[in-house]
Parts: sequence; C-alpha cells; structure tokens
Amino acid sequence: MMEEREAPEMNVGLALELFSIAGTLNSTPDLDFLLQKIGTAAEQLTGSEASSIMLVTDDKKHLFFRIASGEKAKALKTMTLPIGQGIAGHVAQSRRPELVNDTRADPRFAGKFDEASGFVTRSLLCVPMLFRGELVGVVEVLNKSAGEYTEAHVGLLTSLAGLASVAVTNAKIMAEQKNFFSHVLEILVGVIETVKPGMIDYPVRAAKLACALGRALGVDEYDYRMLYYAGVLHKIGYVAFKNPRLLADMGVAGASEEMLPSFSARMLEGIKMIEGAIPTIRHHKEQWDGSGYPGRLEGESIPLGARILGLAVKMEELRAADRGQGAELGVRALREAHDGSGTRYDPKVVEAFEALLESQGGTW
Repeated sequence: MMEEREAPEMNVGLALELFSIAGTLNSTPDLDFLLQKIGTAAEQLTGSEASSIMLVTDDKKHLFFRIASGEKAKALKTMTLPIGQGIAGHVAQSRRPELVNDTRADPRFAGKFDEASGFVTRSLLCVPMLFRGELVGVVEVLNKSAGEYTEAHVGLLTSLAGLASVAVTNAKIMAEQKNFFSHVLEILVGVIETVKPGMIDYPVRAAKLACALGRALGVDEYDYRMLYYAGVLHKIGYVAFKNPRLLADMGVAGASEEMLPSFSARMLEGIKMIEGAIPTIRHHKEQWDGSGYPGRLEGESIPLGARILGLAVKMEELRAADRGQGAELGVRALREAHDGSGTRYDPKVVEAFEALLESQGGTW
C-alpha cells in the first residue's frame, strides 16, 4: 500500500491573508511590507521556524537578503551570496526548487549565514522567484517544526514565490516610472522658467508655499502631492501662447492671460500621475466671490487645492514683480491677503497664510 504524503493544512484565516496579499500587489508601494507578509505566510503554511527572501543584484551575479525573520536577521542584510554557491545560490542558478531535510548532509549548505545570525539551520526549502522567465530571487523557509518538507510544500512555496516576484517587479516598474517622471518634471520646470521673464525659481517657490498652506489646512498625502505638481506646472500653458499648432489644438487663433489656466490644464490632461492636480490648475484663478475665471466658481465650489494655489500664486507674483525680500515683502503680502479675504481669497487660506508668516518671522 502506497504511503500517503503529508498534506499542508490551510486555515480560513491564512487563506484570507493570501487573498489580501494578492489584492495589494498593485496598490501598496511598500515592498518590504508585502515581502514580510509573504514570508510570514510561508512560515505558517509550511510549519517553519523562519524564512528569508533574497533578491538578485543588478549585475545578476549575487543574491542579497531583502527580508529575513529572526532576532539577528539584521546581520544578514549586509551579506551576499554568489549565484551558484550555497543551496540558495544553486537554486538561483538552476531555477529549480531544492528540498533539504538535513543540511548537515548537504555539502552545498552555506553555514556562514548561521554564523552571522546565530540561527541554526537544520532543514530548508528553497524555491526560485521567476517573472516571465527572468530570475528575481529566491524564497527560503527554514527548520520544519514537525516532520519533513515534502513536494506539497514545494508547490505552496512556489505559489508564494510567484506573488513575491510580482511584488518586486511592480516595485521596480514604479521606481523607474517615478524616476522618469521626476526628470521630465525638472525639464518642464526649466521650460516654464525660461518661457517668460521673471520666472526663475517661481514654479518651485509657488509649489512649496502651496504645500505649506495645504499642510496647515490638513490636506492628505495625495492632495499634498497634487498641490506640488499643480504649483510647479500651473503656467505650462505659456508654451502654447506662441505655438500655432498648440493654439490650433486648443481651438483658438490667439491667446490671452485668462486662457492660461485652461491651456495649462488641457496640456496636462491624460497624464495619470498628476490627474488630481488638473482641477487645481484649471481653477486657481477663480475668486472666493465668484469674480474669477475660467468657471466663475465661488466659495467652496472652488476646489480647495485651487483656493490654496490661488493665494500662493499671488504671493509669488508679488515677489517676482517687486523683487521684494524679507520684512517688506511680508508686509505687502499680508496686506494683499487681508484685503482679499472673503472676496478674492478663501478666509481659511488667508488665516493659514497669516499663521505661516507669523511662525517664520514675517516672511516665507
């Protein structure tokens, strides 16, 4: 009679945890948090004492510890393993799982990691992390609490390794996109600064003041980022003013200052990363009493970001026009904010600006 193999048990709570991990792969930017959850799930699923996730270095020659459990796991973070050496290195090279129920009997076992961490590895299961045929790293579980690792455990850990590989790949793609976007943003800021006299440093100053006011008014992290993007890009529409093709795309033959917010918003539409900044850019010239443009919106029907940016822009326009510095600029700015409170500007935004000036010695 054929002996039945041990089948890992999966309780409902653990199954829900796996669904939770899968559901957050595309929405959680914290890679270490995701990998830690995957490592914990791997330990529970396989009945192991510890786990680790090692990733491939950029040169594809070594593995390094990204996640490791245990009291002294930090000691492993500075260590690397050449691909092809040790059991994990062998798994990375062959791209095939390795199941070792007695590490003392396996000459490939790299005991240096035990020496560094103080952990004693008796048994281990290691599987490769692959994404579309490319090696991402390896996942290990260590020291089966009861019994031995089996092929059933290999299947479970391979599934978790698949989730981990997706998490790592998504994180890399997001980092590359952010890096590309930040460089493009710098280029656009340079274009705005040179398209009209007096604009040097203006976009970043406007963005920083808007963000400071937004923070004082309690905006959340997403709106804070959108305020920054709106601040640095709200005058990008100037690029279209003397460009016949862009003007034609806007459906006009010529341009005026009142068209600038709409031009800027139109030019930035379709860029997913800054879509939340578009309403702020489009409506930052609206006024609290409804006398602004382009929508003649009034009061709280004006997006909060636009109300904040509207005041920030005016303050920076004062700086650019008068080349004012220090206390004199602060006095003029405070007078402008007071005079416009309840007509041009949202009184709450004015109060936040006054508090900011007071906290910074009358300037910003």
